[in-house]
Amino acid sequence: MTKQSLETAIFAGGCFWCMVEPFDQQPGIEKIVSGYTGGDKPNPTYEEVCTNTTGHREAVEITFNPEVFPYKKLLNLFWQQIDPTDPGGQFHDRGESYKTAIYYTTEQQKQLAEASKQQLEESGKFNKPIVTDILPAKTFYEAEEKHQNYYKKQRFHYQMYKKGSGRADFIKRNWGNSFSKQDLKEKLTPIQYHVTQENGTERPFDNEYWNNQQEGVYVDIISGKPLFTTKDQYDAGCGWPSFTKPLNHNAIEENMDTSHGMRRIEVRSGDSDSHLGHVFDDGPVDKGGMRYCINSAALRFIPKDKLEEEGLDQYLSLFK
Repeated sequence: MTKQSLETAIFAGGCFWCMVEPFDQQPGIEKIVSGYTGGDKPNPTYEEVCTNTTGHREAVEITFNPEVFPYKKLLNLFWQQIDPTDPGGQFHDRGESYKTAIYYTTEQQKQLAEASKQQLEESGKFNKPIVTDILPAKTFYEAEEKHQNYYKKQRFHYQMYKKGSGRADFIKRNWGNSFSKQDLKEKLTPIQYHVTQENGTERPFDNEYWNNQQEGVYVDIISGKPLFTTKDQYDAGCGWPSFTKPLNHNAIEENMDTSHGMRRIEVRSGDSDSHLGHVFDDGPVDKGGMRYCINSAALRFIPKDKLEEEGLDQYLSLFK
């Protein structure tokens, strides 16, 4: 991939810690930098920006391959991370530095951003005006190292912050899917319903994907949202599909589970709120040390040669 083929997108969505994770593990995303932009003060510090006197906003600069992940998809994902009706900041973070904005780097980006904003406005999804600014890009200043990839460096604190700030619940309430129990009983098989809705566990070595040898992507059996890929699947010897990481951490939720007299970390779908399995810290060390042990009944497998017809062609690049 040549540098000429790559483009840059700049989004301000409140706290920049929360604006890295959703984009970071998408195909075609080459780099994400947290920083400050929009103001005139050169080389601002975090403390200076937080005073709301520099004109800068916390933002992320995303370097991406538009052939794999087009700007339109970046815009759609951006809207799903913020409250676009809030003129004074984002969630518990208030002031100029936390206001939302799309900073366009080309005329085409400007047109796409304006069209996307208008589409959201006309959709009626929110009963307040969409107030996110669309502005020409200005100099982007990289934030201090401790703020880069914060969701990886300080995962527990990050998750607590995202929940405590109100962002996580807002996203779930406004962008998650709602499914009635009756609909799910009609849609799912008994074991799929038991696993996803009753926190059940299927039998080891007697489930659909524990020894899958095909390449492809696993999606949520209910919502269809991509969750895992065979690129991260390995044989853990436990009899269930095991993965070193999710396709996108933003697609799952991890909760403490004290049932059955044990202390475990449960994994749930962030979209459908269905039970998926558990995550343990006994995975391959060279892959991060985690083992996501997931029930086959919570997943639907899409082979790589079917990704395009399922509308998941952006993930084809993973298998090249």
